[in-house]
Amino acid sequence: MPRERGEKVVATNRRARHEYAIEKTYEAGLVLTGTEVKSLRQGRANINDGYAYIDGGEAFLDAVHIPEYSQGHWTNHASKRTRKLLLHKDEIIKLSHAISAGGYTLVPLKLYFSDGRAKVEIAVAKGKREFEKRQTLREREDKREAERAMRSRNRLGD
Repeated sequence: MPRERGEKVVATNRRARHEYAIEKTYEAGLVLTGTEVKSLRQGRANINDGYAYIDGGEAFLDAVHIPEYSQGHWTNHASKRTRKLLLHKDEIIKLSHAISAGGYTLVPLKLYFSDGRAKVEIAVAKGKREFEKRQTLREREDKREAERAMRSRNRLGD
């Protein structure tokens, strides 16, 4: 029985949803050392530059920055080391097929604790071009304006 219940988000990659078109998401466990877990529990991590890859039938997470634990000493971890992802074999095969199709990459979206266990949400994503990013922003702004107009119209009708 885990001591913690629910989900505690440590880091999110908000830029990924702007830079990439998200196709499918997966939840994966992380192989971490003790000082990495303690540093994550303090809420310290940066996944903005991170990416995942598959090598030899195993999935790895690279370029994710988990700073050294402040009370750690010689047992501290390297802050930007490659970490193994815990996924089922069939999920790894699906991911490798999606990546080998071309134009797709694995991007971490969120790093969090789920019932006391460190998890990362990774996504199969395709990079957006500049005009697609502008179009997405324009659609979001148009939707907000329409909602504002509907709210103001509803207030006037009351």
